[in-house]
Order: sequence, then C-alpha cells, then structure tokens
Amino acid sequence: MDDFFFSLLLAGISVGAVYALIALGLNLTFWTTKTLNFGQGSLMMLCAMLTVIIFSQGLAITLAVVGSLVVVAALGMFIERWTVRPALKSSGGSMGWVVSTLGFGIFLQGMAAKYFGSQAVAFPDVVFTAQDFVTVFGQYISLQYLVVLAVAVALILAFELFIRRTVWGQAVHAVSLDPELALVQGIPVRRLILGSFMLSSVLAGVAGVLIAQIGGTVDPAFGFDLVLLGFVAAVLGGMGSSLGALAGGLLVGVISKLVGGYVSTAAEHGIAFALLMLALAVRPQGLFGRPEVSKA
Repeated sequence: MDDFFFSLLLAGISVGAVYALIALGLNLTFWTTKTLNFGQGSLMMLCAMLTVIIFSQGLAITLAVVGSLVVVAALGMFIERWTVRPALKSSGGSMGWVVSTLGFGIFLQGMAAKYFGSQAVAFPDVVFTAQDFVTVFGQYISLQYLVVLAVAVALILAFELFIRRTVWGQAVHAVSLDPELALVQGIPVRRLILGSFMLSSVLAGVAGVLIAQIGGTVDPAFGFDLVLLGFVAAVLGGMGSSLGALAGGLLVGVISKLVGGYVSTAAEHGIAFALLMLALAVRPQGLFGRPEVSKA
C-alpha cells in the first residue's frame, strides 16, 4: 500500500472518529429537546485552553483534563438553563435557540481571545508524543492517532450501550419520542434535558482535547470549523443515530483528508459540505436515520 495514501487514511479515520464524537454530542441534545448546541465549538476550544493553563501551573495533565471537563460540563448546564430553555419558551417553536447558542459560543471565543490572547499555544502531550510510532506491515503508525481513534470509538460504543441497556438510556429514548408522555409517566424530563446538555458539553470537551493532541496547538478560533464538520457528520449519518454519527464522522474524515492530500488542503472542508448537499438531496434522513413521522 502506498505510504502516503496509508497515512492519509489513518489520519482521516482518527480525525473522523473525533467528528463522530462531536456529532454524538449534537445528537444528544437533539434527542431531548430537538435543538443543537452550536456553541460546542467554543466549548471544545475552552476545554483545550483550560487544559493548557491548568497544566502550566504544575498540575498533572490528567487533573488538568478532568478539571477542564468539569468546567465545560457546568457551562453546558448554563447553556441549557439560560440560552436554550428561554428561547424554546418564548419562540413558539421557531429557531431562536440557533442564535442564542451561536451567540454564547462567540461570547466564549471573544473572552478567550481577551484573557488568553489570540495566538496559538502549544498543547501538551497527554499520552504519547508526535514522535511515537509503531510499525505494522512496514507502515509507520502514529500512536497519537491510534489513541485518539481508540478513545473516540470506545466512548461512542459505550454511549450506544448506555442508551440501549440502561434505564436512564431508555428514559432518554422515551423523551426523544414524546416528552409530554414521558413526563406523564413520571420520567424526570427536565433533569434528563439538563443532563443531556452537560454530557454533550463533556463530549465536546473530550473532542477538543483529542483534536488539540493531534494538531499540537490551540487558539481562540479553534473549534468553530470542527463543530460544523461534526454537524455534517451527524446529518450524513442520520440525526439521532449513534452509529450513524460514527459512520458519518469516518466518512467525512477520510474523504476530507484524501481530498486534502491529493487535490488541495483548501478543498478539505468544501468537500464535506458538498457531501452534505448530496446527502440532503438523495437521502435527507441520513444513512442510519429514519424519516420523521409527525403526530396528527
């Protein structure tokens, strides 16, 4: 196998797994509220930035990552309570939550630029360095890519088992089908919605740390393009499907890297949105999604 092609394929699979993680976070809030948190890109940036800052104070990298994830989880709770919930109450079913979540994300990005600076900062090595490789069939494989891929896929599969095999997972599924009926049956809908935003934010934080580990740097603009690519992955795979998020993320990641390697890096993101337009035209519900049936 051509070395260049193999390296692009591995990079695409690893980055695509992170796109899938972002898509899963978007799916989670879509299940419970039929909304998407477009401020997730800024949460990714903030988690990676805070990890750098906490680590620079002398704490272990593990504690830095965990502390940053706690902060973004709290911000997820804030987003649900003060940006999404009021928008849903006052907008009468319109798309006001899009503006509110985007606005909060831009606010976080501006605050990060003001207090942390607008220049990119080096991200510390969490597990392996960029120079750590293993050789498989004569091909050099970055251990960073393998760790990123393993963590992202493990989290997605664990989440799928949580949804299918646990009581709380079934409750989330019930809320996604009919929140009013779920409330009548005694399911704590409000707590589930709040928890979905917190968990979605944690997934965004993990994705931010993984991408920063691959890229090696992080800056206030980090994350905006990534959440758009995660959205493309969610739509391609089918909104509301965990396995669809994984398939869509891998598809976007691999095709983008191959186009960037053989055509132009400037076309990487463009091809993702071309795929989105094609998918909406051919199969609007996505690869694993189901056509939505409106209640009479």
